[in-house]
Amino acid sequence: MTAVVQKVRKPRAKPLDGHIGQRLRQRRTLIGMSQEKLAEAVGLTFQQIQKYEKGTNRIGASRLWQFCRILDVPPAYFFEAVAGTPYADEPMSAIITVPTKGRSKDPLTRRQTLELVRAYYRITDPNVRRSIFELVKNLSEPSSAETAAA
Repeated sequence: MTAVVQKVRKPRAKPLDGHIGQRLRQRRTLIGMSQEKLAEAVGLTFQQIQKYEKGTNRIGASRLWQFCRILDVPPAYFFEAVAGTPYADEPMSAIITVPTKGRSKDPLTRRQTLELVRAYYRITDPNVRRSIFELVKNLSEPSSAETAAA
């Protein structure tokens, strides 16, 4: 009698895995943590963190819980803006979407944006920080000439 050997299929990553990976990268970058530091904190290689962030590999529940503790976010953070969930209407839902292919066009997930936010919050003087905020806000508003031309 011969034994039947069944090949166990590895679960394939889904678009939701890409969204969770994107949120992992966003939070890690926002708090200024490298992939190496995060990997060390959970006992993985930085390559595995890269795979999670790209959505190539799925993140298990216990690993997600570790990330929540290390990154100081609730589990719901990873599911914000996912259609059909209780978190779809959270504030971030208007600006973060589940990427379908390639890199996200969302400006809040770009490294430059995250670095800008980190640098902004490193400014200790609240008056200077407020002045910079007002400056950027004023520079980003269309001038009256531009508004009249439109």
